[in-house]
Amino acid sequence: MGATLRVGAPDLLEARGIIDNNAPPAIPADFLNTLRRDGVLHGNDAKITPLTDGVSSEIFRVDQDGDTFVVKRALAKLRVKDDWTANVNRNRYEQLFIEYVARFLPRAVPHRRPGPRDRGYFAMEFLGSEFTSWKQLLLRGEARVEDAERAATILGLIHAHSAADSEAARQFDTTANFIQLRIDPYLLTTGNRHSDLRDLFHAESQRLASTRQCLVHGDFSPKNLMVSASRMVILDCEVAWYGDPAFDLAFLFTHLLLKGLYHMPRQIGLEEMCIAFWNRYVEEVGKAIDPWALEPRVARLLLMLLLARIDGKSTIEYLRKQQAEWVRQFSRAGILAGYSRLGDILPRWFTDINECEALR
Repeated sequence: MGATLRVGAPDLLEARGIIDNNAPPAIPADFLNTLRRDGVLHGNDAKITPLTDGVSSEIFRVDQDGDTFVVKRALAKLRVKDDWTANVNRNRYEQLFIEYVARFLPRAVPHRRPGPRDRGYFAMEFLGSEFTSWKQLLLRGEARVEDAERAATILGLIHAHSAADSEAARQFDTTANFIQLRIDPYLLTTGNRHSDLRDLFHAESQRLASTRQCLVHGDFSPKNLMVSASRMVILDCEVAWYGDPAFDLAFLFTHLLLKGLYHMPRQIGLEEMCIAFWNRYVEEVGKAIDPWALEPRVARLLLMLLLARIDGKSTIEYLRKQQAEWVRQFSRAGILAGYSRLGDILPRWFTDINECEALR
């Protein structure tokens, strides 16, 4: 076979939360042959280790000739309970996102290795043991305001740099992918499962799909931000889309709020992190994006995405049943009340989860 499979260094990789214990026993033969033909693999001593960081791609670590890197290939059918398919051309847009951001924030994205762009995969820098996913830090209770501010700086600069950039608008005209990967599984699916909210979710879906303001990452969550002492790196950019910056903000706030619920009644400072993130983001975008126009969209999407993480196609994995029901009730009430400011949501969320005896 030439290249062999080895699940290596489990003590190190499991600590980083990236070993997939349900990984396939071997790299698919057709993909292995493709990597050889393209010159990514050469010689007879390459070792391939399946990794995971999500449900939408196959990710492999390659150790070859004293070099280590990662190969990522998009899946046509995502690994979730519901039927969820997406165009694998999103892998190309992930590469374009990395290249675009590297022009002005080279340390905020992984280094992309040379290779073909349109084969459904690409090779990139392997982030070593000095990196930990922000999700793992938060789940361990390590909520550092400086991490929130670093994330906000990166996101704010990407949004500001790309706002009104006609090149970016042309490159990332990917609304069809965004509908497949975000609007349908999160908004439309959830709306269809809550008949009294269906019209609100469908209206928001149409508004979101028609907004064109800046380059959106589309999966800006703690699991996709790798943290070291000197660097924060964004991964999983395959949802890249020239659209509404409110989505990235709401997506991240959703994760921070859910981590607060996960840790309750212990308080680790996540409300302070949310506030710090928003304030730093507003500073970074400057005049490129109007925060007063942005905030109502963020608030509305935040409530809808919270409900989507319970009743959409991509459900949260670490909440107990009674916690999930609490999220359902909170988000439904906020949507029906028409909350339009983060000040309507954040303080109420953190106060209520700390006062609710049923969640303890």
